Amino acid sequence: MQATTQQLVDGISEWMRCESPSNNPASIARMVEMMRAQAAAAGLRATVIETQAEGKHAPGPVLPVLHITNRAEGDTREGLLILGHADTVHPIGMLADNPIRIEGDRLYGPGGYDMKAGIYLALTALSAVATPGSTPLPVDLLIVPDEETGSHASRKHIEAFARHARYCLVAEPARANGGRCVTARKGTGMLRLGVKGLASHAGVAHDKGRSAIREMAHQILALEAMTDYQRGVTVSVGTIEGGTTTNTVPAFCKCVVDFRLPDLQAADELVGKIRALRPVGEGLALDIDVEVNRPPMVKDARAEALLAKAQQSAREAGFALEEAPPTGGGSDANFTSAMGVPSLDGLGADGDGAHTVYEHILVSTLEMRARFWLHLLTHLD
Repeated sequence: MQATTQQLVDGISEWMRCESPSNNPASIARMVEMMRAQAAAAGLRATVIETQAEGKHAPGPVLPVLHITNRAEGDTREGLLILGHADTVHPIGMLADNPIRIEGDRLYGPGGYDMKAGIYLALTALSAVATPGSTPLPVDLLIVPDEETGSHASRKHIEAFARHARYCLVAEPARANGGRCVTARKGTGMLRLGVKGLASHAGVAHDKGRSAIREMAHQILALEAMTDYQRGVTVSVGTIEGGTTTNTVPAFCKCVVDFRLPDLQAADELVGKIRALRPVGEGLALDIDVEVNRPPMVKDARAEALLAKAQQSAREAGFALEEAPPTGGGSDANFTSAMGVPSLDGLGADGDGAHTVYEHILVSTLEMRARFWLHLLTHLD
């Protein structure tokens, strides 16, 4: 039976009431348990997998990855992988000042558009085909706990499931102003740069010191100059910290840098430039810790074919599915696409305002989106 608009609104609202920011493992565990219980009640197999990121100095917190499937026990066929994330960017207490509410066609609430509504729509469709064999391909819905912070703990699980997937569908929110899907994303990377200098008294022995902040100023200019808009490369110094007291030549400074890349060649070139950085001043040293966290999601012929199938499902559901221009934001689709799995992203709820206080879903589109997901699950082969 097709879910009604009111049923979808009620279910998504209940999930939004369970605030689940990335930095709160207990709240994420509560959200995952709600999802697990709902899947199990529908007759789906739902399993929680504990995971942990390997930190540079200490391991990260233990977090829950949720696997929901309509596979029969022992079914190892190539399947359809759906990805979603239970964590949000909104802190606990956001609901106090931004309550869940409907104004006109908009359902407001933190974490709904990005991306609890998308998961809810996918799970609703999967619940309608819970019996093994009721879809051409077995379906695996994987819900991770740390996408908003880079999927460091869950990447290995995403890639393990992707190795046995024919297609990957990602329930991230549809792009605003038309509900478009995503076929290409830039790769994302991070640099943690430290400068080691030499402290001295700023008044008595200024000439004896080696200012780490002065050196960092040179390095920041060099890094920002690596931005190439025509090629689609951006480098942005996001945070900086250094020094001890105003009357001391600073012996340390550190910054964190975000960079975005259109393709693997650009990634290799930029990482090479970063690793080739050298101190400008004498008696100073650089500590360079750079990684490409998410490889670029590049559209190819197989992704184009998957898009055509999704567009047919959208037509059957009553709307036109257009594709958005390549976006600078990363998602877990970057991982699956880089592995050669045809991947389609931005298939979640239609709305706007991700990561903001006016985040909302367009209520009038929910039933169409639910029909779209059900058609996809029952026609992809």
